[in-house]
Amino acid sequence: MTIGLVQMRCAVDPDANLAAAAKHVRAAARRGAEIVCLPELFRSRYFCQAEDHASFALAEAIPGPSTAQLGKLARELGIVIVASLFERRAAGLYHNTAVVLDREGAIAGTYRKMHIPDDPLFYEKFYFTPGDLGFRAFTVGPARIGTLVCWDQWYPEAARLTALAGAEILFYPTAIGWHPSEKREHGEAQHAAWETVQRSHAIANGVFVAVPNRVGHEPHPGGDGIEFWGQSFVVDPAGRILARAGADGEEILVVPCDLGAIETARTHWPFLRDRRIDAYGDLTRRYTD
Repeated sequence: MTIGLVQMRCAVDPDANLAAAAKHVRAAARRGAEIVCLPELFRSRYFCQAEDHASFALAEAIPGPSTAQLGKLARELGIVIVASLFERRAAGLYHNTAVVLDREGAIAGTYRKMHIPDDPLFYEKFYFTPGDLGFRAFTVGPARIGTLVCWDQWYPEAARLTALAGAEILFYPTAIGWHPSEKREHGEAQHAAWETVQRSHAIANGVFVAVPNRVGHEPHPGGDGIEFWGQSFVVDPAGRILARAGADGEEILVVPCDLGAIETARTHWPFLRDRRIDAYGDLTRRYTD
């Protein structure tokens, strides 16, 4: 299975972003990508830098205009597209949602982001209701894939449950970057932690992990904005980085993933076999004293 990751800059105009995303998807498909994943909330600038009711106007229904256009593109190219969208489910009820569009252009599955951050310049709790669809895997051609979103990537439980649902490739559409004022002191450590934890998900679950990030500086009137660090990457079931994009520009990664490596990894490192499922009940508690 050959996968493609789109690392892109996002402009103010949603239609311009959709057109740019379609151009990048076409380029990935020309290079042989069978599944192409776009970064988190690619249709707009990262609006969660502020709590602004006007930003709810960016949301759309699923199915809706983006799934219609991307579904048409998927059908034309004969590929699978994973797209992260700002979902308007009902008045006052919004989600950060990943949609899987199959080779016929139909919606093969949806996943609503489960872990919602609330940090300086990442005020997502103002906008998004936590997901209620659970951790899921979807069959697309010869592969089963899971779609988690950004902040989900820090949680081993999310990766494990998605792998237990049968996912062989975990896609993490992402929008993560530095506060420019913190980059010099903390930037290297932050990026290393982000990459390391996701490599560990690949190893612990015997899966491929694919992470498309946005790139570029997105200003904010109240401060320095966010410098998205790019560096999208793909990891194999042994935790080895198969490809990594740069930190400064748009880039498309097209990476073959040998699904047979999953069987090899899981039989040599049988973590799923040796799990003590009888002893993990406390994982459903917030904290154990």
